[in-house]
Amino acid sequence: MRLALNLGYLSGRADPAEVLALTQHAERLGFAVVWAAEAYSSDSPSVLAWLAGQTTSIDLGSAVMQIPGRSPAMTAMTAATIDLLSGGRFRLGLGVSGPQVSEGWHGVRFAEPLARTRAYVEVVRSALARETVEHAGPHHPLPLPDGPGKALRLGLRPVRDHVPLYLAAVGPKNLELAGEVADGWLAVLFDPAFAAEQLAHVRAGRERAGLGLDGFDVVPTVPLSVGSDPQACADLVRPYVALYVGGMGSLQQNFYFSLAVRMGHAEAAARVQDLYLSGRPRDAAAAVPFALVDRTSLLGDRARVADGLARLADAGVTTCALAPHGATHAEREAALTVAAEALTLVT
Repeated sequence: MRLALNLGYLSGRADPAEVLALTQHAERLGFAVVWAAEAYSSDSPSVLAWLAGQTTSIDLGSAVMQIPGRSPAMTAMTAATIDLLSGGRFRLGLGVSGPQVSEGWHGVRFAEPLARTRAYVEVVRSALARETVEHAGPHHPLPLPDGPGKALRLGLRPVRDHVPLYLAAVGPKNLELAGEVADGWLAVLFDPAFAAEQLAHVRAGRERAGLGLDGFDVVPTVPLSVGSDPQACADLVRPYVALYVGGMGSLQQNFYFSLAVRMGHAEAAARVQDLYLSGRPRDAAAAVPFALVDRTSLLGDRARVADGLARLADAGVTTCALAPHGATHAEREAALTVAAEALTLVT
């Protein structure tokens, strides 16, 4: 199992210098990838292109580039460009987002997300392979059938014949799609005890494509909070869990809420969601049970973090993307160091 860094997205008064320093620290520690996210704040490819020019060995992954935010051809152009500028270090993570962001921010209807994702991936794959792109169907027809457009081929030649492609997936059908059409799965709120059920869906998709799980990259983003008291460490992560379970969607549709329910936290998830949607995020965070945080995070001292990493590896994780929590930048850097040391105890 490899370690990676997930930076999330820049928000508020984020300090780019700290983002760069954390990435370079992870690179020195031998981390495999740095992932950058986007929602409706910073975009991931700009951050990754900036980091590409100031790193040398660590791979650069989008977790994710939002499908409703770009045409598939534009995504292919961006992926090829960053891959070229970084010397072949780019990993393309895609996600369909959710209805609130898709419709409220990008103005794209959140309809038929599975079919749209499948068509999107097909166009991206074709473009990155430098084929003359032609695609039929209702979602991304190229060229448009009733106008002057012509089928085109990507003018830039990527460094590699194959840019690794990942899908962010939560629900069973999306997990199957990830297994079928992607090289890896970007997971969140990953509980090793629940992983077998999720990976069964991924495996079903792989089998549909005539493939096995060998070589498929399982990449959960795992909050990391280091200290002597696991309960105190959990307090730093609770707002993150509350945001996903309570605030990443509406009362009618929140994929992470549904995941927490499937993981056995129905009562607590309902309480967290009710508080969050009532405008009480701090109370929602306080209502997140320790068990939910502990099972989806790495909390405590080096030995406890090592135990958690061992459980993740046993559950099938191939790249553990750490999201370090701490009151200061120095604490977040130190947490990454502890995790790297802890991994040596596992392997």
